[in-house]
Amino acid sequence: MKNFSKILVAILCILFSLSSVHIDAYSSSVKSQKPYDLNAHAAIVIDAKTHRILFDKNARNILPMASTTKILTSLVAIKYGDLDQKFKISANASSIRGSKVGYKKDEEISLRELIYGLMFKSGNDAAIAIAEGVAGSIEEFCDLMNEYAKEIGIIDSHFESPHGLDSQNHYSTAYDLALLTSKTKEIEFFNELSKTKEYTDTGFSRSYQNINKILYMVPQATGTKTGYTGQAGKCLVSSFNMGDDNEIVVVVLNCTPRWKSSEWLYNFAKDNYEYKKLFSANDLIIDESLENGIKIEGMLKEDVVVPIKKGMEAKSVITLNDNIKNSKDSDDINEFENLGTLKIFENEEQIYICPILNKNYKSE
Repeated sequence: MKNFSKILVAILCILFSLSSVHIDAYSSSVKSQKPYDLNAHAAIVIDAKTHRILFDKNARNILPMASTTKILTSLVAIKYGDLDQKFKISANASSIRGSKVGYKKDEEISLRELIYGLMFKSGNDAAIAIAEGVAGSIEEFCDLMNEYAKEIGIIDSHFESPHGLDSQNHYSTAYDLALLTSKTKEIEFFNELSKTKEYTDTGFSRSYQNINKILYMVPQATGTKTGYTGQAGKCLVSSFNMGDDNEIVVVVLNCTPRWKSSEWLYNFAKDNYEYKKLFSANDLIIDESLENGIKIEGMLKEDVVVPIKKGMEAKSVITLNDNIKNSKDSDDINEFENLGTLKIFENEEQIYICPILNKNYKSE
């Protein structure tokens, strides 16, 4: 393995005359992968943090996604609701078709418990109760769902219900569902819930057993949601711990068998990729002077850890923003929060990008 710091110091000396710098990184041997006939209309594996795509089959195709919808239902409920608030179960909720927890009309259930019913039992009654309780109506809740989706970069999906029963205008893609699930990793309550197999609370009306079989099949599984309808077929969105707080998201849509296929995709990622820490948070990756003598110092907000194909090399490219290169004095430069960008490449594929922070930034 090459020594990053020595290479970086040497090459950064010519950084500012070239405006960018390439730094060679890591390589190791490739492990062969046994062929597998993936019987899925669409599938994807992404790194939960960098969103690097590790496997892709028709991942941008628009398809029905059944109860995997409930991942978004949960996130919207957590964002806009009070987990301890109780909602009265309506006749509309108690009579909904499909999978249900079995809540009775006029029963009062906390939002916290409804989310457990939604995710553990795939309760359509829980979905309706959440929508009516949080937003006042299904229609208004779906507006919140679509707004939330757009906010996090989901552009090829449309949500018309909180439960995911078949509907012409209710659809998504494997990529969008993976992106959505990566967002859940920022939400502690959802993460704990999603990876739990059974939950009992003295304040709950029932105990809850998680029906997601992947949790029982693969020790590294960390959730998240099953789905099935006649049009969508068997679907599964799952996530797996890859070690050292790294996770991948696996999505299979209209897939048989979904459990075995998802486990195979996890093993595919584990066997063919390895996580490498390329830079550490607060590393001074720019510590040089421009051609006009102005000294600049740039650092990273967080560790740069990326999945790299075994046997391949990673390269980093540092590029200064134009406003930095054209600055006349240090006071001008220190008005800018970012100095430029750090990009990580594998061959010609960009697999990660992040801003380089100005260490000497002076906020107003």
